[in-house]
Amino acid sequence: MDIKTASSLHRLRLVSAPEAVSFILLMIASVLKRTTDFNAVPALGMIHGILFIIYVLFWADAWNRTKWDLKTAALYFVLSVLPFGGFVAERKLKRAAEDEVIASRARREGTVNPA
Repeated sequence: MDIKTASSLHRLRLVSAPEAVSFILLMIASVLKRTTDFNAVPALGMIHGILFIIYVLFWADAWNRTKWDLKTAALYFVLSVLPFGGFVAERKLKRAAEDEVIASRARREGTVNPA
C-alpha cells in the first residue's frame, strides 16, 4: 500500500467516529426539540452536515485509491448513514490498517511472498 492510499484510509477513519457522534447528538436534539423547549437542531444539524460531507468526500477518495469492490464501498457508505455505523467503520478501518502493517512487515522480512 502506498502512502497516499494509507493516508486516505486514515482520513476516512479519523472522520468516522466524529460523524457518528454528531449523528447521535442530532437525533437526541431532535427528540429534545419535540419534548422540551431546547432546540439545538440547527447547530447540530450544520455540524453533522459538514462532517457527513467530509466523510463522503474521504470515502470517495478512499474508494478511488484502494480500488475497493462495489460491495466494500457500499458497506462503508451504508455505515455512514446508520447511527452507530461510523464506529463500526472506524473499527474495520483500524483493523485493516493493522493487518496491512503486519503483511508489509512479513513481506519485508521475506516471510510471505509479495502479492
